[in-house]
Amino acid sequence: MKKVLNQITVPHLSFEAFLDLAAQLGCIGVEARNDMDALDRPLFDDMDPATAGEMIRAKGLRLVGLSQVYPFNDWNDDRRAEVAKLVETAKAVQAETISLIPRNDGVGIANGERQANLRIALKEIYPMLVEADMIALVEPLGFGRSSLRSKAELIETLDALGVADRYKLVHDTFHHTLAEGGAIYPAQTGIVHISGVSDPSLTIDDMDDAHRVLIDENDQLGNIEQMQAFIDAGYEGAFSYECFAPETQQLRNHAEEIGKSFDYIEAQLNA
Repeated sequence: MKKVLNQITVPHLSFEAFLDLAAQLGCIGVEARNDMDALDRPLFDDMDPATAGEMIRAKGLRLVGLSQVYPFNDWNDDRRAEVAKLVETAKAVQAETISLIPRNDGVGIANGERQANLRIALKEIYPMLVEADMIALVEPLGFGRSSLRSKAELIETLDALGVADRYKLVHDTFHHTLAEGGAIYPAQTGIVHISGVSDPSLTIDDMDDAHRVLIDENDQLGNIEQMQAFIDAGYEGAFSYECFAPETQQLRNHAEEIGKSFDYIEAQLNA
């Protein structure tokens, strides 16, 4: 199991402490984020991207993903500038991918409208990726308010536009459950995001990011089954821990608790 740690799981740690934790947990790499303004956390703790990249590699880690542009499928000049800036930063820090997140506020979700907006954005971003020799990860979100819920719709659009060589999808176990499951696409998947929901009283419609905790025997999302399906299909990519629940983010013993969860997951997969 190739383990990765997403920065949102431990947003209160300094960037260097985040890297040290990932190395301690046996991760192959990390995902860094630029969207932690609420915590007054600038990207790389305001470190120069080239210097941040050197620090990452010195600790034996890869920067497998740099997040994010939101909402990428609401295309305009501002969004073009945001994509260009993220690509530039990704090149400087030697990130392997950038992340594109769809609109998630109930706007642009109508049939026909959402597909058109998706096509426009993917087509406009594609030459920027080609020029930079960069891969973009697109993450369908399972919320009913999301403008891109369906992985199948994304794959169909990428194939129709002939741009699938520069885009890969994110399979998120939480969002896959919220979108009521369906096909997985291991060959087209760039990374799998994992997190658990432990409260058995929650319905799918009740679940939100704040419920996303570490995976244990109480998991309601079928993480083990989803991960096993990827492994059985020949997926060789990483599984990245992405938890948003405050009780997980504020743990004082992240190494112990995340390590225990990783051990549980690997034991279940090996079984």
